[in-house]
Amino acid sequence: MASAEPGQLRTAEDGETLQATGDWTLPHYGALRRVTKARSSAPSQLILDGIQRLDTAGATLLAELVGAERLRRIAETSPDIAPAHRALLITVADAMTGCGVLPPEPRRGPLELLARMGLALTDAAGKARLLIGFIGAVLVCAGRSLVTPRRWRFSALLHHMESTGLNAVPIVALLTFAVGAVIAYLGATVLGQFGASVYTINLVAYSFLREFGVLITAIVLAGRTASAFTAHLGAMNANEELDALRAQGLDPVELEVLPRVLAVVLMLPLLSFIAVLAGLAGGGLIALTVVDVPLPLFITVISEVPLNHYLAGLVKAPFFAFLIAVIGCLEGFKAGGSARSVGAHTTSSVVQSIFVVILLDALAAMYFMEIGW
Repeated sequence: MASAEPGQLRTAEDGETLQATGDWTLPHYGALRRVTKARSSAPSQLILDGIQRLDTAGATLLAELVGAERLRRIAETSPDIAPAHRALLITVADAMTGCGVLPPEPRRGPLELLARMGLALTDAAGKARLLIGFIGAVLVCAGRSLVTPRRWRFSALLHHMESTGLNAVPIVALLTFAVGAVIAYLGATVLGQFGASVYTINLVAYSFLREFGVLITAIVLAGRTASAFTAHLGAMNANEELDALRAQGLDPVELEVLPRVLAVVLMLPLLSFIAVLAGLAGGGLIALTVVDVPLPLFITVISEVPLNHYLAGLVKAPFFAFLIAVIGCLEGFKAGGSARSVGAHTTSSVVQSIFVVILLDALAAMYFMEIGW
């Protein structure tokens, strides 16, 4: 049970000596913390004979008040301290010796918010700098391999093309088909109020040719492929397999990163084309069943869409693919030797890939609008 008298620090007549009294235990930790914080400096002398009860919480506060080494000397030289209290104080002092200064308590308010923003910006700048450096290393490795055909790894390239591209066709097609149907249904509902339901075909065609085809495909690959790259390379890093490659004089970027990057760069445009077809099919199904647009009219409207709208979407695919693959591989290289680190970097790779893809897509959309494309 908690004592009716929490611990106190009483000042002696000389004004420099403090006497600890009462219970220095965990139930009174809040009050004891305020008592010790009220002291701006350590006392010249501390008397511990008046302590009734003591546990590790109270002993820690006393050590923070006068210092761990000094608390040990006081405990050893004070004859009237209870043996159990002396042993506990010495044990806590020994445990806290060499721990350094305790970190300050976090501040609350605008300054703390600004500090967090500064740390976030510094961290983002560091990640961006590291990503740019890794992109340079990948490009240098690609250029070196390009002039040396014997270094090409076709088997690894085909394997990654199958795992990242061919195996992703069902989910990409199904997802874009559903999105195309939803866009067509919403367009028919809104445009039907103005007697312009037939323009639902144009809405689906332009949205998928310019944006949704490549964007949805890139987001799917960011969640599916970037995470797989990070998890695989992170596990290799944890098992010291990458270090083993370096010890043999081999380049992990050439062996593990380059085939993955090339596979994604080659497969994302093809998947985007499939996504466009699936999205148009989903929109066409709704147009035929809800808007009652005949199939020949649907095909005619689609065929009259200028080619530059499809190229505006397709030209973004290689850049999206390159960044997704590079970010996934870089996060795998950064993963530490624990499963927790691999999981954290896997999550980070997905978040960064999706963020970069959406940001780059927005910048490209504004650029194409400015040049009239």
